[in-house]
Parts: sequence; C-alpha cells; structure tokens
Amino acid sequence: MKAFQSLKWETLTPGPEGMDLQPLRSAAPSVEAAAHAVRESSKRLDSIDTDALLPQVSAPLVQARKELAELSGELESAADAASLAPSMLGADRPKRYLLLMQNNAESRATGGIPGALAVLTADRGKLNLESQTSATALGSFVPPIAIDADQQAIYTARVGRFMQDVNLTPDFATTARTAQAMWEKSMGERLDGVLSVDPVALSFILDATGPVKITDPAVQQIGRDLPDELTGKNVVKTLLSDTYAKIDEPKLQDVYFAGAAKEIFGAVSAGKTDPKKLMDAVAKGAKERRLLLWSAAAEEQSIIAQYSLSGMVSGAAITPAQFGVYFNDGTGAKMDYWIKRSVQVVKDCTRDGYREIAVRVTSTNTAPSDAASSLPPYVTGGGVFGVPAGTVQTNVVAYGPVQSNIDTVVKDGEKIPFAAQRHGQRSVATSTIQLAPGASTSLEFNFGHIVQHAQPEIVVTPTTQLVNDVIQATSAARCE
Repeated sequence: MKAFQSLKWETLTPGPEGMDLQPLRSAAPSVEAAAHAVRESSKRLDSIDTDALLPQVSAPLVQARKELAELSGELESAADAASLAPSMLGADRPKRYLLLMQNNAESRATGGIPGALAVLTADRGKLNLESQTSATALGSFVPPIAIDADQQAIYTARVGRFMQDVNLTPDFATTARTAQAMWEKSMGERLDGVLSVDPVALSFILDATGPVKITDPAVQQIGRDLPDELTGKNVVKTLLSDTYAKIDEPKLQDVYFAGAAKEIFGAVSAGKTDPKKLMDAVAKGAKERRLLLWSAAAEEQSIIAQYSLSGMVSGAAITPAQFGVYFNDGTGAKMDYWIKRSVQVVKDCTRDGYREIAVRVTSTNTAPSDAASSLPPYVTGGGVFGVPAGTVQTNVVAYGPVQSNIDTVVKDGEKIPFAAQRHGQRSVATSTIQLAPGASTSLEFNFGHIVQHAQPEIVVTPTTQLVNDVIQATSAARCE
C-alpha cells in the first residue's frame, strides 16, 4: 500500500517531457516482495485438505483461496510491469522499436498485413515515431530469413522472404524476430524490439484522446478527400476502406496510413489524455491481441512471454485447453474489411477417457453484390491472383491444445480434405474457403485425443469486428 500511494499515476502516462519513471522503479522491489508474500501464502492455503474440515471452516477457506489466487496474479503482473517498464521506456538509454502497423483489410494470422512500418523511440518515457517506410520498400530477402521447420512446413518460406508475410504465422515471437532481422539486413540497424498495432486498437486510443487532426501537409494532400480529423468512430473505416477508394497508389496509401498513426501517437505523447482512459484503451487493445510486444533482450522477453501481450502459441501464456483460429488472406487484396466471422465451440464431450471438441468457424462476405465493379481493383484484386473480383479467398488455420489430434474438417455438413500438421506439440489444420459477395460458409474443426480438462478457450485473429462479437458462447453437443 505504501508503494501504491507513493506513485503519482498521472506521471506514468506519456507527456511532452516524457514520464517520470523513477517512482515506478523505486516501487518495484516492494511490489515484488508483496507478490512473493501473497504467492507463498496462497500455496500454504492450497495445501490444506478441506475434506477434513467442518463446513463452517472449509467454505471461507475456499473463498479465501479464490480471492488470494486472483490477488496473487494481479500482483505478479504489477511486479513484472514495474520491473520491465522503466527499462523498456528508455530510463537508462533510448530504446528503438520497430512498429508494425497491421492492416486488417488484408488478413494475416496476428491481424493484418504490416504494410506500413515505423520506428518508435522511447527516451526517458518520451515517445516519438520516426523512420516511416513500407514493407514493399524493403523488397524480398534471398535467401529468406530462417524460421523453424514446423512453421515453414505450415506457412512456407514466405514468412522469411517478405515483410508483408512475416505474420502469416500466429506466433508473434517468430514474426518479431524475423521482422527485426529483415530491418537489420535492409537498414543496417538492430532494434530493441518489435511492437504491432492495428486500426481498431488505434480507435480505442482515439476514444481516450479525443479527435486528432491531420496536420502534416504532405499527408493532408494525399488524404485531401478523406476526413481531416480522425476519431474513434471513423478511423477504422477511413484506414481500411475509404483510403483505397480515395487514394489510387499503394505507396501513397501506406504513407497516409503511417502518417495517421504518427498523428495519433503524437496526441498520446502530448499528455493531454486522462491517464486512466488511456491505460484502459491500451489494456483493451492488448486483451484483444491488437497490441503485441516482443523484446530483443532475452531477460525482458522471458517475462513478456508469460502474458498474452506476447502473442505466442506455446509456453506459459497459453491456457491448458486453448484453441486458436487464425485467418490468412489468399486473395492478394483488401477484401477482408467486408468479411464477418464467428467462432464457437459446438461440441465438447468425452469418449474413452479423452475429450473431443469441435470448433465451428462461420464466414460471410458482406461486400455489395456488384463489388467486382463498384470497389476499386486494388481492393478486389481484379482477378489478378486467380480469385474472381469481389470474391474473398481465406486460408483458415485452426490450432488444438497440446497433444491433441485433428480428426476431421466438415464444411457445410460434409467432410472435406484438409492439411494436417503440427506446430510444436499442437495439432494444426488448414482449409481454404472462397466466398462470393453475399455467400456464407461454415467449417467445423474436430479435435480429439484431448487430455486437458480445463474450460476451452478460443483465441482468434483480430479482425475489424470486436473479438467479443467473433467468439460466441459455447453450444456443446453430446457425443454420438
């Protein structure tokens, strides 16, 4: 409590002069000591056999265990944040991070194609966005940056060949290491880490900062037919749809995208935002996996890897019965803005001592019926990649829990062939769908040999929809 009361929370958000990080650094040992004390107390209470106790004693003990476990988790997070934040925000030396601005209109497993890039500098808590460029400008890498054999088998060597494809894999640690290596080869600079953000996360931040005006003359000129003010309500449509209708050249689209992000980061750095609103916005973006972080420092990354902010598909951040459903665009265009999806557990039962769980993925193309002519060719792809204009092709990748098997994939009631592979100890199934305007289809991924007994949890690629709208409540059926 003394450590908590010693912190002036308004100083822990960005401002023109940066952040005063010393109070947080000073509080870190006390928070760590508290986390340790609560953790050990929780372990001692967990060791008590409640079956041997009277109900009047066992009931409050069970309640105390639950509350102490929750407190322990929150204190662990606070201790890790207090330990990491000062260093990562440049308390000792300026830190430079590669910022991947993911475009959900062309889906990739972690969100969208990272078309626009920038370097985010953190110096004593002061944030600055610079060195803006595009993935296209970096070209191709021959030979490709090496990734592990499992991921290369599933996602091909394209992950290490093109910056646009570094996040075909849902494992953000792989994405970040590969992107960092590409930047170093292309720019000759080794950065301290990688951060990703998408337009929906930016909308959360704009809800906290309030409207942001486009002030850069060059960006104003490029977006002269777009809103001169970005808000939480218009930024997603502006960046993922209107930009392509109003700006013809892909290079200029990337410049506008990066310029808009710079204005929003500038508003955050100005320090005029209510600290709690800003922290809530960032937390919401992280919870929906729209904000992902990786550190090149092994000690820092080992802590980040314990949280969903790491975007990893294995390790401490993964819940026991976690399923993953990820989307990779196969159209070569920007049609995913029009796709609406839902993901739901539709069967959860036990047979011969093992669980069987089916996950249904429903996709609908809401593009106008005349999309082939009414939407720009850059959005539809114009049929150049073998997909009819207006139609959307998506590679749907489903992950089961550790040690599980993928048994079948059922499309609209009929079993279909699929690619069955493994990523580490997790089973992986891939199936490709095509949707014409107005069309809808469902895939059911049936996983078996599941040894985990925990509640199923679903992780999905962040899209233009809120994650809570995509993941539906479980509708479990009995085993046949």
